[in-house]
Amino acid sequence: MSVLSWIVAMSLTGGALSVLAAAVFALKAKAHWVSHLISYAIGALLGAAFLEVLPHAITANGDAVGTTATVLGGILIFFVLEKLVLWRHCHVESCEGHEPHAHGHENRRSGLLIMVGDTFHNFVDGILIAAAFMEDIRLGIITALAITAHEIPQEIGDFMILLHSGYSKSRALAFNLFSSLATVVGALMAYAALGKMQTAVPALLALAAASMIYVAVADLIPGLHKRPEIKATVQQILLIGAGIATIFLSHRTIDHFLG
Repeated sequence: MSVLSWIVAMSLTGGALSVLAAAVFALKAKAHWVSHLISYAIGALLGAAFLEVLPHAITANGDAVGTTATVLGGILIFFVLEKLVLWRHCHVESCEGHEPHAHGHENRRSGLLIMVGDTFHNFVDGILIAAAFMEDIRLGIITALAITAHEIPQEIGDFMILLHSGYSKSRALAFNLFSSLATVVGALMAYAALGKMQTAVPALLALAAASMIYVAVADLIPGLHKRPEIKATVQQILLIGAGIATIFLSHRTIDHFLG
């Protein structure tokens, strides 16, 4: 497969699978499964950021200080974007749209805001996936897998907000699927642009690492602290470890598969 084929396939498949999995969980699965998914996603994101994406960015750039400075700047950028509600997440059950007093037009606006933010988020994910694949196919696959892992609990939150906002199950699914196409759009636009700007790939990889670290540490981990009991804490640690192990083992498996 060509690099472009990998980019399109992983962007399209990852987005669709995360939305469909989220729909199944939101409609069929038990609520406590979501917290397990979030713990696993944290491990996958941190594993991909520190074991795969960041090392590749440093190697490609040849400047460890410059690369880590880009990561630091990226974390600050994502913080500002989220503050401005341009990057909107709903990873945990206590988000705005789940409050029982939210209803009517206010609740519908929450659902619309979530979809706008999620579409932007998916577009950026597509850019990061394309940058990773243009650096190395193995890195692209790992990056796409990590992004898909954290998209599932996020899409569950988005799906539930749309249902609470008054959307039917079919419309909520359709809107989430449509939003996921922004990943493909972002990936294709990045592929066209980065083909002429290959020197930008290391910086985008550093931003990809910053995105993964920020989502894991700022958005996901705080939700885990709402369950401080020993049993829940042990489960969280084991699932985070499982997420990290998945990335490590995926690297070995992909290396064997691609030869």
